[in-house]
Amino acid sequence: MKVLICDATAQSALDTIAEAGIEVVNRPDITPEELMEVAAEYDVFVVRSRTKVREALINVATNLKAIVRGGVGLDNIDVEYARSKGVQVLNTPTASTDAVAELAVGYIFALARHIPQMTASMKAGEWAKKSFKGSEVGGKTLGLIGCGHIGQGVGHRARALEMNVIAYDPFVEPFYGIDLVTLDDLFARADFISLHVPHTDGTHNIVDAEALAKTKDGVYIINCGRGGTIDEDALYAAIESGKVGGAALDVYAEEPSKGHKLYTLPQVIGSPHVGAGTREAAVRVGAETAQQVINALK
Repeated sequence: MKVLICDATAQSALDTIAEAGIEVVNRPDITPEELMEVAAEYDVFVVRSRTKVREALINVATNLKAIVRGGVGLDNIDVEYARSKGVQVLNTPTASTDAVAELAVGYIFALARHIPQMTASMKAGEWAKKSFKGSEVGGKTLGLIGCGHIGQGVGHRARALEMNVIAYDPFVEPFYGIDLVTLDDLFARADFISLHVPHTDGTHNIVDAEALAKTKDGVYIINCGRGGTIDEDALYAAIESGKVGGAALDVYAEEPSKGHKLYTLPQVIGSPHVGAGTREAAVRVGAETAQQVINALK
């Protein structure tokens, strides 16, 4: 049995798989063209978000038994097609929960207190004490679009900060501490909106110009979920007009995102899709990935 590691994965995970008697080939920088050429040699692909596993690749991977995604989302994999070919599709749904939730909460503070902008001002040699009037998050309302593992993680942390937490998610049951509401109600009530949904036909641009028009003036938008769930042109226009107070983005409709026009706006802060990028999450993701590979081949 041979496993191809297509994206960066913790060495401890590779060691665990090898100790189970499975051959591991580590090619974390493999290109799509190279992957097509060697796909038939492997029983399992291990991927993160970089590698795309589409129909054409699945068709040439004639020995493929499983695709293991180290992380939560599966939008980079043609899941139903793979399963129709008898290929298992597995992920690690909880391993990166804490890392992503903490980044989202960090962005709540960064937006409310203008931390990145103040840092840039200080580095420019300024003392603009009166230019950065912030807000306290206690008593404010956080609206979660999507309330799975990560959304709930953000919500529970926000409640500890004495925020009111509401959520829109048609796929979860009510639970303590987070009120489920309609999407329109969420847009109308939230001071901060944080997205935690996969990118699907149903969630594509779920935050668009029409939705933004329904929000409070000065609302803050945070997306540590998936790109394509916010209409980025509409968000740009809403920030420029003052309707949206600011945005913090970790994910984008097209990645890698370089020189995005949103970053010409001083109210926008962000990161290059690093939500799960902590040392602790890497160890957890690696451990769960290794176990999923071993279980799949057993």
